[in-house]
Amino acid sequence: MRVAVLGSGSRGNAIVLEADGFAVLVDVGFGIRALQRRARAAAVDLRTVRAVLLTHEHSDHARGVSPLAQQLSCPIYASPGTLAALAPRLVDLRTRELPAHGTAEIGPFTVSTCPTSHDAVEPLALTVTETCSGERVGIAYDLGRPTPGVRRLLRDCSCLIIEANHDDSLLRTGPYPPVVRERIAGPGGHLSNRAAVELVEGLCHQRLHTVVLAHLSDHCNRIDLARRAVGNGLRRRGFRGRLLVAGQETPLASFQVAAEQYSFDAFG
Repeated sequence: MRVAVLGSGSRGNAIVLEADGFAVLVDVGFGIRALQRRARAAAVDLRTVRAVLLTHEHSDHARGVSPLAQQLSCPIYASPGTLAALAPRLVDLRTRELPAHGTAEIGPFTVSTCPTSHDAVEPLALTVTETCSGERVGIAYDLGRPTPGVRRLLRDCSCLIIEANHDDSLLRTGPYPPVVRERIAGPGGHLSNRAAVELVEGLCHQRLHTVVLAHLSDHCNRIDLARRAVGNGLRRRGFRGRLLVAGQETPLASFQVAAEQYSFDAFG
């Protein structure tokens, strides 16, 4: 399975997972021209996208879903609540419900879901498993708290794409007014570096070989802080794989999810 994070942050998110020429796009948080530009930069052919999966309806995850689905003539998968929230924009487009707790077979993939703690209508975390190999990618961002359900869903993943949104100190001293700071740090907000460390430490196992940190705040986090915190936590658990950080401005270089080990790179 090949994974390409075309961008991740408060101004847009999109992740492509591809196997055997069949791709799914998780979230479409960019306009179609920006998405096409990012796909070209990551050597991704958007024509291979056969389905769009939405984690929730917020614009940084769903901004470009309608024109893209129309252009590619592909179905849109999301929770019933997300589809209802986006209904005026999805007229005449094919939609499929993803159960809040359940699985769906989509091409060569098995998609499993569970609800997240976020201030959207019915947001989901999900895993995408390549059915033939069993390689599994877990995606969980925009979650104020890692619930027991999220922890269960993300067990035994080969690759984790996990939110590390903010540093607690930078959030306290940052530019946001108190009400926004409270929302970000609250149970319906976003995961801090500290909480991300605790989550990945609990999910670390021998076959986990790639961790991607996602949805970093422009104003209340830094790549070096997130990388150092999570890298130290993974080292404590004996992790010997790759630690990557997805950015907002440029795509993360695509990578293969396969049953192999990588030398640990703590990024300094």
